[in-house]
Amino acid sequence: MNVEELVRDALREQAVQQPPAPPGFADRVLGARRRRRTRRVASVALATAAVVAIAVGGPLLDSGHKNHVRPSGTVGSGEVQAHPDQSPPRELIGAGDAVLAAYYTAKIQPQTDRRAVSARTYWLLDPKTGKYEKDSRWSFVAVAPGLRTAAVLERDLPAHRIGLLDLATRKVERWIPVRHGVGGLAFSYDGTRLVATTYDENPDLRVREKLFRGKGKRDGWMWGVRFGESSRSGFYDLDVASGAGSWSPVASGRDINSRADFAFSRTGELVYGQRIGGRDGLQQFYDLKGDEVAAPANEKYLRSDVPARLSPSGRLAALGLTKEVGGRPGRSYSSVRDPRTGKEITKVRGGHLLAWADEKHLIAWERVTSLEEEYRPQLVLVTIGSDKVVPLSGVQKPAEPTDLVEPWEPVFARR
Repeated sequence: MNVEELVRDALREQAVQQPPAPPGFADRVLGARRRRRTRRVASVALATAAVVAIAVGGPLLDSGHKNHVRPSGTVGSGEVQAHPDQSPPRELIGAGDAVLAAYYTAKIQPQTDRRAVSARTYWLLDPKTGKYEKDSRWSFVAVAPGLRTAAVLERDLPAHRIGLLDLATRKVERWIPVRHGVGGLAFSYDGTRLVATTYDENPDLRVREKLFRGKGKRDGWMWGVRFGESSRSGFYDLDVASGAGSWSPVASGRDINSRADFAFSRTGELVYGQRIGGRDGLQQFYDLKGDEVAAPANEKYLRSDVPARLSPSGRLAALGLTKEVGGRPGRSYSSVRDPRTGKEITKVRGGHLLAWADEKHLIAWERVTSLEEEYRPQLVLVTIGSDKVVPLSGVQKPAEPTDLVEPWEPVFARR
């Protein structure tokens, strides 16, 4: 039995167990129909232009020509849009439903001899031009599904108001004031709600400590005051349309990092945060009152450090790195599993799975160096059932030992 048959059988077995469609699903379907109807009208009016577009455009993911790549395109398109010569990217990168909505670099900014802050600088996708534009106003950015709105925090963390930024105009349409200082943001899967993680101190605090390297010691900047401690105090569950919501306290404990942001479960009924160690896949779930609860059945085997998590249908789970193969370059493989049983269905290329493009494709970091060399990755599109990868970005350059600027990190959102 080949991989595609295994996946097909696994999906059939789970079809009867699927949860109801997420909130707002009907609105998204109706919106998609309206967009398709608009595109059909436009295609009749612009027939000549369409002929030219066919000659130069790239195919959709399900067209059967998955290795062809279009250099650029519109945000509304489901085509593979790649720029393997750009790192960090200057023009739109995306595939299927997944779009690189933003990216950021982080620079260590010393405040004293022993204390510093890792400050982010963001480049946000302009949906009109398809280019990434620097916006240094924000310390934290989360992009909503649809790529029209971003939730933003101003430079000094923790922040006492949350901005809702129009990505087309780059103007804050509304501010949501909060009593408890916020350091992290994440949208729900349907984009209607926002979880805002609160901290008593800046979650990006760094302290200088002695590090063992080679034959001696040298100073280095480490996260937080002490490893395994955080000033995290709780979270807000906010309605995006009205700004209304409530704050729930959560004890910080000693088993989380200094930045340990919350995110919603797929249904939005729970939130989860990263934890250090334990048997729960580096994640702990909470109800919306802040009480610890068991993981939902379809997220029990996920890991908070693997951003892709559940596939669009919820029937497949992206797990962490399971295998590396030597050579030039080396190859990495990650596990794709049944989310309800944890049983592995197959492996897929990619050392770090970032986002699902559709039910068969994911965007991942993949190494371009051998296992004996320093790790250097690039964004690639990987396919379940295939060993081929399609480069999407250029290769990320490693930070120099004396460099206080960390390599660029992607922020993905759904179209």
